[in-house]
Amino acid sequence: MNTIEIKTEFPEEIVDVTQNVENIVAASGIKEGLCVVFVPHTTAGLTINENADPDVKTDILAALARAVPPDLPFRHSEGNSPSHIKASLMGSSVTVLIEGGRLKLGTWQGVQFCEFDGPRTRKVWVRLVSVK
Repeated sequence: MNTIEIKTEFPEEIVDVTQNVENIVAASGIKEGLCVVFVPHTTAGLTINENADPDVKTDILAALARAVPPDLPFRHSEGNSPSHIKASLMGSSVTVLIEGGRLKLGTWQGVQFCEFDGPRTRKVWVRLVSVK
């Protein structure tokens, strides 16, 4: 298993980790298989979405803020319930096909780490499975 370390700078942000994951795939020598990317945190998530236009990240964060407003009567004592809910909505893992030694993503797709309770130092775990 490989680990990517991410140092977020803001309370909420989306960080493109596609190149980090691609580097792990390339170094592995695996030509065909699966790449599982997992976040071991309850207030961060992952998604696959556009990585060309930064406005998409801004729009995702804005939509999540509207869907999970901070002023609801949450019971969690740490005060970060919206972060937990947003992480659950995004999910804690993504799986990408490996073909020809590279991630098999669509033209505009990238693997995006989603921070909802930063700034923090976070881990992203990557597990590769070779398929013959």
